[in-house]
Amino acid sequence: MPTFTAAQVAERLGGQVVGDSSVELHGFAAADSARQGDLTFAENETYFHRADHSAASAILVTGLHASTSGKTLICVTNARNAFAQVLPLFFPEPVFPPGRHSSAVVADSAIVDPSAHIGPGCVVGERVRIGAGVVLQAQDFVGDDSVLGDHVRLFPHVTLYPRSLLGRRVRVHSGTVIGADGFGYVFDQGQHRKVPQVGQVILHDDVEIGANVTIDRAALGATVIGTGTKIGNYTTIAGQVGIAGHLRIGDQVTIAAQSGVMNHIPEGQKWMGTPAQPDRVMKRQWLAAERLPELLRRVGELERQLAERGTGSTAS
Repeated sequence: MPTFTAAQVAERLGGQVVGDSSVELHGFAAADSARQGDLTFAENETYFHRADHSAASAILVTGLHASTSGKTLICVTNARNAFAQVLPLFFPEPVFPPGRHSSAVVADSAIVDPSAHIGPGCVVGERVRIGAGVVLQAQDFVGDDSVLGDHVRLFPHVTLYPRSLLGRRVRVHSGTVIGADGFGYVFDQGQHRKVPQVGQVILHDDVEIGANVTIDRAALGATVIGTGTKIGNYTTIAGQVGIAGHLRIGDQVTIAAQSGVMNHIPEGQKWMGTPAQPDRVMKRQWLAAERLPELLRRVGELERQLAERGTGSTAS
């Protein structure tokens, strides 16, 4: 594992060292599991107290602090952002050499950048274009006429159906299938008749797709995943769903069509509506809304009767 001094880490992050800038750091760990030589981080006072009493040699911290235990501090504007930047220093991704494994099958009409890595058991179809620095780890299938932008990474057992378009720096994890038929059928003469799915899937730059995700192609046109989108495990996000920023959508969550999500959704729940709420809560609201016309009619009738009684009392 690589080793850096606190000064080198601070320089990389644009931070400031408080304490011994020459202390050597060779790992990154949470405060409760950190050992001597590790760097840990603290977003707030509670975490800082815990980190300051840990075995870590240095702490990445938001703002200027003073250590009561004499630890070296690397002070930055935002410790969580710095955490994301510094982790690759200590845990660099594996490097895959350019070239094709002898067991890979690459069509003669495919255009593969010389810097790309085509791993064992991979299949690359006709007229496929593969950009610079692309990695196909193992047993990946890339269908005819697909395009992979620079620095795409496909983890093992990924399937791209024909005409899939992946932008730059897209990452697709193991077991994911992109471009399969959507659920397209018409009910005709007592049976479901399949509608051919002739569209495609387009993943824009910096999209990351988790393991075992399926993204179906459109019947016509394209299924488009926008720039920077991240899709996780076993989550169903139906059509026209809007999700506000900085939210956590748990695994195995279902979000119904046209929902507007404004809150974190815990694992395993079903939400719907705008603003989205748990399905049971939202269904009760919809049932109540359906009764509103009758309730308004009854209230109007009561008001009329009260007005008539009031008029009668005044007349007598």
